[in-house]
Amino acid sequence: MVVSGIMAPRVRQNLPAGWGRRAMGAVFPVCVALLAVAPSEASAETIEQALARAYQNNPQLNAQRAVVRQTDEGVAQALSGYRPTLTANASAGDQYTSEKEVFPPIPGTAFTQSVGVQIKGHTQPYSFGATASQTLFNGGQTANKVRAAESQVSAARETLRVMEQSVLLAAATIYMDVSRDTANLEVQQNNLRVLQRMFKDTHDRFAAGQVTSTDVAQAEAQLAAGEAGLHAAEATLMTTQANYRRIIGNDPENLSPATPVERFAPATLAAAIAVGSAQNPNVLAAMYGVDVALLQVKIAEGVLWPTLTAQANVQQQYNASVTTPRLFTDSAMLNLAVPLYQGGAEYSNVRANKEAVGHQELNVDQVREQARADVVQAWGQLQAAKAQVEAAERQGNASERALTGVRNEALAGQRTTLDVLNAQQALVNARVSLITAQHDRVVASYSLLSAVGRLSAQDLALPVSIYDPAVHYHQVRDSWIGLRTPSGQ
Repeated sequence: MVVSGIMAPRVRQNLPAGWGRRAMGAVFPVCVALLAVAPSEASAETIEQALARAYQNNPQLNAQRAVVRQTDEGVAQALSGYRPTLTANASAGDQYTSEKEVFPPIPGTAFTQSVGVQIKGHTQPYSFGATASQTLFNGGQTANKVRAAESQVSAARETLRVMEQSVLLAAATIYMDVSRDTANLEVQQNNLRVLQRMFKDTHDRFAAGQVTSTDVAQAEAQLAAGEAGLHAAEATLMTTQANYRRIIGNDPENLSPATPVERFAPATLAAAIAVGSAQNPNVLAAMYGVDVALLQVKIAEGVLWPTLTAQANVQQQYNASVTTPRLFTDSAMLNLAVPLYQGGAEYSNVRANKEAVGHQELNVDQVREQARADVVQAWGQLQAAKAQVEAAERQGNASERALTGVRNEALAGQRTTLDVLNAQQALVNARVSLITAQHDRVVASYSLLSAVGRLSAQDLALPVSIYDPAVHYHQVRDSWIGLRTPSGQ
């Protein structure tokens, strides 16, 4: 029977008499669930709570959010091209002047000879002023830079969605890994108890002359294999618990069973492919990359256009020279710069950016095909996992019946100790297969949501405050001044 995405094998009470009864009593009371029985449901952690914690605290995801906030500043930087620049200047110093001017003779006047005038002395000149400049036209470079920066922000947000899906999928996977390995450890522990009891009973029967030393050796070998399996399960669980803390942010404790989430995915493979091709964040990020590349071409072409700039300047000078104690100037002018030839680098830049457009367009095709392949793969894995769960259930039921029959036949002398041990191992393998199949089904359902672009905190309705990158974008987009970030750094 399947309970919350996990199967608990049935407990048989009609056990055969004798040594088989004691061994079977240690096997069938095992609750082979993906999660340990919780002492209190109120304190159990659900997979939704684990995903919410990873959504809030995962350092890799938070780092990507910081990257998006950094990208937001690119729009503010591009918009600065529309604004004037203001510069203040001041200077002061000491100056020595030694100047001799010669005035030529002026015919018809009293100045019939050249006259020399010597001017020398120390001055302490100082000045202050301001300059304002405003670009009026630059070939559309500013407008295109703004649009390119906005497309880069959109691409960064889609990349953030990729990271969110990656973290949520990793969190769901590690949650199910811990659940699977915890249940597998329980199976191995109960299997070892059964084997220990079987070994003791076989040894007692050997002492009574009912079995041979070969039976004892076979029981001992299977017991050693059970001990090895237990230690391997313990090591595997320790590793998954460490990874759980790395991804989720806390140690796993009292986890609840999890259910598949394919109900949030499209109902058919064709619909899933269509949604994945249109909504997968990798595809959308690649499409924004094409937009950025096209705008970079226009920005590079804008360098070939004239640039018109308005400039105003005010300057007050004192003791500029020995003969000029005070000087005030102001000016207002239009500056037109027409590029004629700068060595050809600007033309090469245009061509290079056009090639980048082709590269980005081909990249979109590649990413879209990869998204389609991911959807098909995830869909196939989910369907296979469903079938494997059903088959594993039948395998477990059949293995239980087979073990009961072999034990009864062994009591009648129709089966050997090896037959019983093999049937016991077959039951253990069936239970492990069921645990693995149920784990794979839940993980495959999350993988399908990721492939179609719907593995998000909103779609899963996680109990968490949703991070909205648009909030920071609007906080910094039109900021003219300020060194502190909206978070106060």
